[in-house]
Amino acid sequence: MVSQPKPAIIEKSPFYELSKKYSIDVAYKPFIRVVGVSLKEFRAQRVEILDHTAVIFTSRTTVDSFFHICEEARITVPETMKYICQTEAVALYLQKYIVYRKRKIFFADGSFTSLIELIIKHKEEKMMLALSEPHKPELPETLAKLKLAVDPVILARTVAADLEEINLGDYDLLALYSPSDVKALIEKFGTENLPAIAVFGEGTLRAALDAGLTVKANAPTPIAPSMAKAIDIYITKLRKGETIEPVLLTVDTVKEEFIRNQQHKLSKKPRIRKTTK
Repeated sequence: MVSQPKPAIIEKSPFYELSKKYSIDVAYKPFIRVVGVSLKEFRAQRVEILDHTAVIFTSRTTVDSFFHICEEARITVPETMKYICQTEAVALYLQKYIVYRKRKIFFADGSFTSLIELIIKHKEEKMMLALSEPHKPELPETLAKLKLAVDPVILARTVAADLEEINLGDYDLLALYSPSDVKALIEKFGTENLPAIAVFGEGTLRAALDAGLTVKANAPTPIAPSMAKAIDIYITKLRKGETIEPVLLTVDTVKEEFIRNQQHKLSKKPRIRKTTK
């Protein structure tokens, strides 16, 4: 079972290829749903949209909530507002609300380091970071370490979906995509007698291990950049009768070194050239 909505075109899903390759059934069931915050909840955070010159978006849900809040509060977002997005897909989603070609829209390649580098390029802006609750603390904590002018604001909240009709005994593996998926699973089914667990993302892995779950597959990794590839490797080992060791959490030294380098660059004072009269 995959804790994601069923793809609109099932044949284009990487899990469809897995189902054909191994003759397995793949079910789709979101464990969570995301809802935008109310105007009252937004105002309680004491963040003024028009005090900012750029907005950072990491998901389409926060894009929806941002413009809904603006509409409800009768805020006209100036055309000079910059939009910094984690992926091109999020950037293109802005077309639902604005004329894309007339606005200043920038997007990263989906990776954490690419997004940080993009934000640093616009460090002179007064930025608002649109977040869902709960969220991975990594991004706001890193921006705070870099001492950038960024105000985090919660624009959406994650709540558990209705899981009443799920019988976990029907499944051999669960693919979880967020810490909220882990929380919803445990609150409904506990931690005993669960199918094998596969997770996507460091935050999801950390949440699963902290909850006492045994994780058998994870992504992204150098050998498994996607969840489908991680499950492919897992099934291959399983059918060969190989021992599958539980996944452990390791420190991403490359990411830590990247953050240290960015801190060092930002701490350097720009040289002032002497002018001759």
